[in-house]
Parts: sequence; structure tokens; C-alpha cells
Amino acid sequence: MGEYHHNIDEKGRIVLPGKFREDRTKIIVTRGLEKCLYLYTVEEWDKVVSKLNKLPFTKKDARTFMRSFFAGASVCEFDKSGRINITSPLVSYAGLTKECVIIGVNDRIEIWDEKLFNAFMDENSSALEEIAEHLFEVNDEAL
Repeated sequence: MGEYHHNIDEKGRIVLPGKFREDRTKIIVTRGLEKCLYLYTVEEWDKVVSKLNKLPFTKKDARTFMRSFFAGASVCEFDKSGRINITSPLVSYAGLTKECVIIGVNDRIEIWDEKLFNAFMDENSSALEEIAEHLFEVNDEAL
């Protein structure tokens, strides 16, 4: 959980907040949805892979999603300063320039370019109540 603001440097290095690092030495980074990056612990990555392995490879949507998701994935190790080095294709995909927003989203971390994150939040803030209403109508046991 939480929202943090950090800069990415010209080499693609960004510091992850300590609570997201804990005692980990590495993290998996891949393309997310809405032009952000998804970061997973090794344990959470294994859970996602297990779910994706159940998708039928005969379905074009499954193949397309898996190609994008896995082709963009890379294992990043933390340096002594708590930084990871994000590959240039991933930096380009997410439009990361300098100022970034790092958020905790349940089982993953997301990294957004700050301008894209603010635009996304502005665009969706007025619909949040309606979105919540529809989500919880579908799943009465959600809360």
C-alpha cells in the first residue's frame, strides 16, 4: 500500500521505498496495463505465472497478452542504495521521464510517470463511486 514519489535517473535507476524492498534481493518488472510497470516479488510472480499457465494457448487473446507480459519481464536486483535498474524498453513503454509515482496495489507495485499517473487519476476520479458500486454489486462478499 501507499504512494511514493521518486525520480528515475538517466540510466533507468530508481529507488524503491524500503517497505517494498524489505529483505528482498530482487524483483520482477514487466509491462503493466494503462502504460505503467508492474513489479512483483518472486513469490507473487510465481502465483501470476501459475494463473497465466492455465489460459488456453489456442486463444489469440491469451497468446497476445502472454507475449507482451513475458517479453517485457526482467529480473531486477537491488543495489546497495535500494535502487533497481529498469530496462530501456520498459522505461520507454511506461513513458518514464524523471518524476515517477510508485504505488502499492495489493499483490504488486506499480511505477508510473508522474504526469501519466495524475492524468489517469484525474480522468477516473469522478467515476470512482460508480466503479465501486458496480464492482461490489457483482461481488457481494468483497467487503
